[in-house]
Amino acid sequence: MSNERKAPLPPLPTAASSDDTSHLKQERAIHTRRTILHAAASVFADTGFPAVTIKDVADKAELTKGAVYFHFANKEAIAVAVADEFYRRLNEIIAPVLEDGDPASPQTVVDVLTAVACGFRDDDYIKAGSRLQIERPYIKGDMPIPYVGFTDLLTELLENCHKAGTLRTADPAALARVLRAALFGAQHISWVQADRQDVVERVQEIVDVFLATHETVY
Repeated sequence: MSNERKAPLPPLPTAASSDDTSHLKQERAIHTRRTILHAAASVFADTGFPAVTIKDVADKAELTKGAVYFHFANKEAIAVAVADEFYRRLNEIIAPVLEDGDPASPQTVVDVLTAVACGFRDDDYIKAGSRLQIERPYIKGDMPIPYVGFTDLLTELLENCHKAGTLRTADPAALARVLRAALFGAQHISWVQADRQDVVERVQEIVDVFLATHETVY
């Protein structure tokens, strides 16, 4: 008989716990939902809500219609989710500007406008969200009221500038509404005329007029 010791047998695989299984299912569900929203943002941005079908979204996501319906009851629910993501993305784009900028400087307002302009050029969610707001009458869903938070942010920044003496304006809230309208109007015109390829340049024109008219020079 050999004196060689036999190597121990490898341990038998253990079944995944129910918690592990639930966690994996949850991660897959989150990934699938995100995939659907990415696809929906792309087709809504390119085609518009009225013409898009659930099949269009499923095909873009490379999923079945059943997978889409598992996460969203209908096309309206997808549109509302994309619109919500639009506002989340706006906040995400603006956050670094607010973190690094002086809240009482007109340059921070300029940087906010410029960052959003770049989002309109580069981000499908931003493109889709702005288009969905225009198409609100066709969407039978609880769409967010457009641009309220963004207007409040501009108003707060402009009020800070006014109090610090870095901005010449009698009414910061009115100026905020004008800048909001100019920004979103410029992106719309850039969209229909140039597929937003010149939106940053058009917003730079707004910035130039804003600074020339309102910034205090010491």
